[in-house]
Amino acid sequence: MANQKISEGDYVLIYLDARRTYMIKMQAGQTFHTHKGYLKLDEVIGKEYGEPIKSSLGVYFTTLRPALTDYIMKSSRNTQITYPKDAALIVMFSGIGPGSRVVESGTGTGALTTALAYYVGPTGKVYTYELRGEFQKNAAKNLQRSKLIDYVEMKSGDVTLGIEERDVDAVVLDLATPWLVVPHAYEALKPSGIIVSFSPTIDQVVKTTEALRENGFVFIETVECLMRAMQVERGKTRPQTLMTGHTGYITHARKILKLPPQPNAEHEGPLETEEEKEPTGEVAESG
Repeated sequence: MANQKISEGDYVLIYLDARRTYMIKMQAGQTFHTHKGYLKLDEVIGKEYGEPIKSSLGVYFTTLRPALTDYIMKSSRNTQITYPKDAALIVMFSGIGPGSRVVESGTGTGALTTALAYYVGPTGKVYTYELRGEFQKNAAKNLQRSKLIDYVEMKSGDVTLGIEERDVDAVVLDLATPWLVVPHAYEALKPSGIIVSFSPTIDQVVKTTEALRENGFVFIETVECLMRAMQVERGKTRPQTLMTGHTGYITHARKILKLPPQPNAEHEGPLETEEEKEPTGEVAESG
């Protein structure tokens, strides 16, 4: 497929080096200023992605098409984002794909919402719940920038009190009290549907796991993802000194249909242990 040319209104990742990248909306007549000189956006519009462009100081930048991780890491933030390392595992554990219907809470910056919407499109839908209006507005801007807003329905509500949707494929939680949502998630999920919960503390994990066991979920597992980049240079390759360590724990489980109450017509008492059984009086012969 031919490389698409950069058009006015597109978002472009301007790359100087691995530590200095800039997400810029292309607007005719505008200028982007950096410490390495300025770039005239008129000179960027019409170029192919990947082409180098020279600043007013003669420094070369490169134009890149933003990837999903760029939209997540460059999200406008008014709260902590879900990092790509965790978002990737959440997506994988949730089992979602094109056409899936997903309930999410809370929306926050919309970083995780962006990842979920990317994978359910173009025929699926993410129903994302958030209580704070300022978070919703900011998340909507981030989703519009990534052109994924059409796959998202933004809702104002408290999922600890209930979830409106039914027969969804997955429920994804990133909130303070996920264990209070577990019974409502059970009602919202289709049989064998998956719940995934992201929590920063182990106390949250314990309470959530207990709630999952009590509410018809199996295959319960909690993992933590620690990511360490490598510094690669011939003769000097080693792990980088700094790493993205603990961000949170990911707990996931699957819904099963609850067994009906088992009748106990004979009102049997407790089973006897070997010590409690009455002796028969028979003695085994030795020989």
